[in-house]
Amino acid sequence: MTERHVPQHGVHHIHRHFRRIAWLAVALALGVIVFGAFVRLSHAGLSCPDWPTCYGRATWPKVAQHVVDHAASAIRPFEDHKAWREQVHRHVAAILGLLVLGMALLAARRRRHGIAQVLVASGLVAVAIPTYMAGAHVAASALAVAGEAILLAAALRWRGGDLGRESALTLAVIIFQALLGMWTVTWLLKPVVVMAHLLGGLLTFSLITWMAWRATNRPIVLAYAGRLRCLLWAALAVLGVQVALGGWVSANYAALSCGAGSWSIENFPQCAGLWLPPTDFREGFVLWRGIGVDYEGGVLDGAARIAIQMAHRIGAVAATVALLWAAVRMLRTPGLRTWGGALALLTVAQVTLGILNVKLSLPLPVAVLHNGGAALLVFVLVSLLARLRGVD
Repeated sequence: MTERHVPQHGVHHIHRHFRRIAWLAVALALGVIVFGAFVRLSHAGLSCPDWPTCYGRATWPKVAQHVVDHAASAIRPFEDHKAWREQVHRHVAAILGLLVLGMALLAARRRRHGIAQVLVASGLVAVAIPTYMAGAHVAASALAVAGEAILLAAALRWRGGDLGRESALTLAVIIFQALLGMWTVTWLLKPVVVMAHLLGGLLTFSLITWMAWRATNRPIVLAYAGRLRCLLWAALAVLGVQVALGGWVSANYAALSCGAGSWSIENFPQCAGLWLPPTDFREGFVLWRGIGVDYEGGVLDGAARIAIQMAHRIGAVAATVALLWAAVRMLRTPGLRTWGGALALLTVAQVTLGILNVKLSLPLPVAVLHNGGAALLVFVLVSLLARLRGVD
């Protein structure tokens, strides 16, 4: 097993600044995910009830008197200690979007009409925003869909090792992420949208991480890379399901449905003092409940929330087994022991943080770290999948 610089087909076509921008975007994407968790878990997700402005401002109001006449005040009273969180998150996410746009333009420069396609698609989406703000929602949707269609068509057509396909796809994903962010607010924290927004953030982070490693061109050459890649893909799939379940727990305010604030076994490993508590999985996993309901605080009864919490705990067992299995395989492989140790350590830390969330009644720092831990686990798995190569 070796780790070395190996020229790959098409890699020499990657612009020299692409790698730097990609790694900056990786760091910023991680920050967006963690800060987004902070916004959600501090109950600031609806603190700016309009989009993309905050009570009509590009930044955010400083005092309630500044927004008393704005229409958004009728939706939700202004809270100065929360509004900045939501709007700062939007601005940082927008900066990330600009970095991804820059990567797409650099990657598309050698494609026929590649830069024009990226610019036209981005322009359509840009025009859709003021169109939406003017109240022409159907026209805005049509513009956004047209822009997304151009990017997805490019991603399907483009081939080669210049990361053009991946960049176009990532730009399409981050645009859809912006739409999910809008729907999170306008549909009043609808659980399926909140969960999709979390998954979309991690998908964006994964795609950028993949491109950063490919642009860096530091493959890990391994004789049985194929078998290990299969194991890593399986671990990533199980982790993805577990992250989705975690997002569903958070979106439905089910984190403390088994009880909290106790170091007895009644809230963990038991639930509500029982090994087999009453559950309602049918109600707990209804994905679509209509629009117009304010989901802040949750709308489900105790049995439905317990069902969600129990599903997350079962998923945690499966994810822990899959991740530790992959970690042990790497710990036994020379050259991968550092990665294996990191994966094992992160897995144990993630389980510990999950238990502490229940035992300590979901303290904000622990809950945010739990979200960040999931992102770091994704980073390790995606990094290895991007770098592993078989022996020619």
